[in-house]
Amino acid sequence: MNPDLLLDITPEFEILSRINILKRHMKGAGLQALFLTHKPDIYYFSGTAQDCYLYVCLDQDPLLFVKRYLPRARLETCIKDIIPVQSVKEIPHGIRAAHQRLPSTMGIAFDVVPVRDFQFYQKLFKNTSFLDGTPLIEGCRQIKSVYEIGQMEAAGRVSKKIFDFMAGKLSPGMTEMEFCGYVEAFARRHGHSGKLQMRHYRSEGFSFHLMSGRTGGLAGALDSPVCGTGTCTAYPFGAGPKLIRENEPILIDFGTMVKGYHMDESRMFVLGAMEPSAKEASLASMEILNQLQEAMKPDVVMGELFDTSVKMAAKMGYEQEYLGLPSLKSRFVGHGIGLELVEHPVLARGRSARLQPGMVLAVEPKFIFKNRFAAGIESVILITETGSRFLSQTENRVFSC
Repeated sequence: MNPDLLLDITPEFEILSRINILKRHMKGAGLQALFLTHKPDIYYFSGTAQDCYLYVCLDQDPLLFVKRYLPRARLETCIKDIIPVQSVKEIPHGIRAAHQRLPSTMGIAFDVVPVRDFQFYQKLFKNTSFLDGTPLIEGCRQIKSVYEIGQMEAAGRVSKKIFDFMAGKLSPGMTEMEFCGYVEAFARRHGHSGKLQMRHYRSEGFSFHLMSGRTGGLAGALDSPVCGTGTCTAYPFGAGPKLIRENEPILIDFGTMVKGYHMDESRMFVLGAMEPSAKEASLASMEILNQLQEAMKPDVVMGELFDTSVKMAAKMGYEQEYLGLPSLKSRFVGHGIGLELVEHPVLARGRSARLQPGMVLAVEPKFIFKNRFAAGIESVILITETGSRFLSQTENRVFSC
């Protein structure tokens, strides 16, 4: 295989640093080993997303078990001990051969491993006690390195191109779905992967989230302040068959994934002149976003930021509309983002965790006006050593087309 085809190899120092940080977390938790089966986790700690499994032992070098495709895995990862296997059943034998023993306790990501798979792993490792390794994985992944921040900035540049393209191509008479398909073709030409990674098995990762006029005022199943009609009853969120019209408020929430890393941004659009109530709500969402960004700094309690945003919305007169309809309000105003669209941490009500340098969050103050429209904004913010800054490069404004 020509190695020139693989243009985004994760640097060796980056992978080794992640492994070392993970081992520190493991030692603090009293965990001997960690068995990684979830693709984004394997990719984060190894640099490859081939069909493989990663075993990290506290006092040994990690082992990468590869089912397929071994030549690509060898090119993509700096993990030294790569063991080809035909079946997952061979992994315990491979661990014994390399480390002379199996662990008595081993972590596995309880949040993503299906029950049937977990029961299978329990039979493979008969004398091993499994513990939840999810907090250790999240503890590593929620703090972004300089390398990761650079990757996300690159995704932000692509996202800005996409939003600028939207502003130049939005026109009346197109359906929401048609326009989103048009945009996605442009996005793919500029490096968008075409899909978004979601960790929770009941979540859907989709890019085409456009709500024009009254479709923005329709509540639904999506765990978000706004939902949209979706393409059909089987997929009831995001863009739908409604025609885009002049002078109506249009909320476009677009997720971008470039070389594995995500950007999640929302902006308001209008063809012509936006009605005053929608324009005022759009400006209010920007004010809340800017106030939150100024308040976001290391050691700030996440739940307090959520409460601040709610108080601001109420003071502006939007208590009923903020973060959803009165009976369907979201309990968060921001979420972590990186190799998956939604990661830890979450800026949620009652959350006592504190912000730390290196955290990256998509912050999304939004309003829904029942059966009328949605208004809001979403931008990605990096927590620095002394405060925070926008990683998003798309302008925080209403796009008039």
